[in-house]
Amino acid sequence: MKVILLERVEGWGVLGDVVNVKDGFARNFLLPRSKALRATASNLKTFEGQRAEIEARNAKTREAAGASGEKLDGTSYIMIRQAGESGQLYGSVSGRDVADMVNAEGGKIDRSMVILDKPIKTLGVHPVKVKLHAEVTITVNINIARSQDEAERQARGEDVIASRFEEEARADAEAAADLLEGGAGQQERFGEDA
Repeated sequence: MKVILLERVEGWGVLGDVVNVKDGFARNFLLPRSKALRATASNLKTFEGQRAEIEARNAKTREAAGASGEKLDGTSYIMIRQAGESGQLYGSVSGRDVADMVNAEGGKIDRSMVILDKPIKTLGVHPVKVKLHAEVTITVNINIARSQDEAERQARGEDVIASRFEEEARADAEAAADLLEGGAGQQERFGEDA
């Protein structure tokens, strides 16, 4: 189906381009979201008559997205989740979770704006892209931890999982050294010399 794009669409073109897209993509995404018009003779005339108005509206929404993006870009949010000893989450963090967290802290984004290639399934600080407008993309940092203390340590750059394994290895080495020296589990013999 041939359509006229009313805004920039990733991978297809910019405002005013007439492109040939699959029927389902046009019917289910572009047309209902007012991102395109069917490329008919009457729609082409209407578009050309309203082109300046559409471009002005698009520029206005881009500026609004840019202004809100300046406030949100680079911000960090802490999510407390349950996880195993290896740092693997019980469940995962999806785009909806990220959008809910940002909105709870005063931002205004939709879950459809959050771009996750795959769900987040581990502890740590994860950069997440948020597409506020077709031409405005920002990055927020999601700090996923098991506790507030752990989140603060991760924010300072500490690898919490690796440091925990190091602590356990150090404790095991101390226990083994103590056993070799005869400290743990040894009983003193009283009265043998007497």
